[in-house]
Amino acid sequence: MSLGRIDFDTVIVRFGGEVGIKGEWTRRSYERLLVKNIKKTLEYHSLNYDKIIHTRGRIYIKTGEAIKICKKLSKVFGISSLSPAVETSSNLDDIVEKTVSFAANVLSSKKTFAVRCRRVGVHPYTSMDVCRRVGQKILESFPELGLKVDLEKPDISFQIEVRDDKAFVFSDVIRGVGGFPLGSQPKLVCLLSGGIDSPVACWLVMKRGAPIIPIYFDNSPFTDETTLKRAVKTAKVLFEWAIGFPKELLVVPHGQNLLEIKEKCPEKLTCILCKRMMYRIAEKIAKKTGAEGIVTGESIGEQASQTLQNLRVLDEAVKEYPVYRPLIGLDKLEIEHMAKKIGTFEFSIERAMSCRAVPRRPSTKAKLKVVLECEQNLDVDFMVNRSIENIRSISC
Repeated sequence: MSLGRIDFDTVIVRFGGEVGIKGEWTRRSYERLLVKNIKKTLEYHSLNYDKIIHTRGRIYIKTGEAIKICKKLSKVFGISSLSPAVETSSNLDDIVEKTVSFAANVLSSKKTFAVRCRRVGVHPYTSMDVCRRVGQKILESFPELGLKVDLEKPDISFQIEVRDDKAFVFSDVIRGVGGFPLGSQPKLVCLLSGGIDSPVACWLVMKRGAPIIPIYFDNSPFTDETTLKRAVKTAKVLFEWAIGFPKELLVVPHGQNLLEIKEKCPEKLTCILCKRMMYRIAEKIAKKTGAEGIVTGESIGEQASQTLQNLRVLDEAVKEYPVYRPLIGLDKLEIEHMAKKIGTFEFSIERAMSCRAVPRRPSTKAKLKVVLECEQNLDVDFMVNRSIENIRSISC
């Protein structure tokens, strides 16, 4: 079906399902925030619109660039779906005329169709009246096409949304990302390696409304610039889902810390001690930035450091903030599927140097007592503060 010949004048924006079931005050707050995020996105992409009409349960954008706007807004959290539409009055004759005109641009021979109607407000007709009148008029207007009505699986579904004195006609429903509007929850610090898992974890908390502060731990000389470049690319993709919010990746120097861990501690505990140090640094960043927690891309058993025993040992390093693991129960194929959907997968699989500090036989069942004893050989506070003082920011 081609919609290119239709002069759309409206975009219908529908809220994510969870927004609609919130209490009245919360719902209004989320809807206002979503309108704000929509405006930021339209301005960022230089998309023109005349006005935005915010009603209960709907946003209507008056524009001559409806199809372009639908495409860009489909990546705005809090939107469940969008439709490019044409507006008319709620007068039944006007609705019939507008829908038949719409149908003339999309129908072809031997097609099946259905007419659906949704109404809000008081009108001198029922939704069924609208469907019957419109369906009958379409059949009468295009006898040469051999059209048939199919209410179960039509080739084309003509949708009519009547709201008080206005009506909107459309046939396409473009799926949005859903979730909560970004900014409806506090910020979170996210450990972003650039691999497959961590960008997905970042995206999932963004979908729940939390803006992210991504941090990349630079393990040079145990890695090289390829890993940083990969992290930057994935961060840029994530920020495409966060128009209007800061776009900075914090790069934390961590190589010297890792070098000292390798020199002073048992090899098999290298990854555990390294990650505990990362957690402590992330906690300091959370404090400085006003974030409410730390997000990682860990899932149970994905790596040696991610066994349940080791995750408990890792958590002990963080004293004041929770560690969130959105991927905790997902397997690798599920995570890869989400990464492809988000757009980070192709960058996450680019060739990059793996960390050369990984031990040959990493511990899978680290004992907290042993780990704490090993950390007595390290000046933990100095190492954390040294990294914090030398953080640099990359604009994405």
